[in-house]
Amino acid sequence: MNEDIIRLLDIRETALSVDEVFAAVTDPAAGGVALFVGTVRAEDGGKSVTGLGYSAHPTVADELRTVAEDVVAAFPVRAIAAVHRVGDLAVGDLAVVVAAACPHRGEAFEACRMFIDQLKSRVPIWKHQSFADGHQEWVGLP
Repeated sequence: MNEDIIRLLDIRETALSVDEVFAAVTDPAAGGVALFVGTVRAEDGGKSVTGLGYSAHPTVADELRTVAEDVVAAFPVRAIAAVHRVGDLAVGDLAVVVAAACPHRGEAFEACRMFIDQLKSRVPIWKHQSFADGHQEWVGLP
């Protein structure tokens, strides 16, 4: 049954599409669709970011599916989708797009928030940031 609800889960080295994720969760039983788009920002912690790279553990797809299943179990989700970039990204690039469709807007907002929050905390994807001052840092390492 979750296969009908979990419509798109992917980790990609290519550019992401908000339209693709939105289309994946379109459902006639959903009165609300919440979408989260994460982008590479130009500064972090007061330092200018010049770029970043995302790396993923080989178990990334399995953990992403587990997170999606947990969200589906917690809310009346009609459709859910997420894609995340890996590789090198520039400031302004889309890093992650997550969407949840539910019967009502409140449920859609809550499901989408749980999905992105759990993705960020549980899915083994790590960020390596480069700063204009030459410093670098890893974020999200275990």
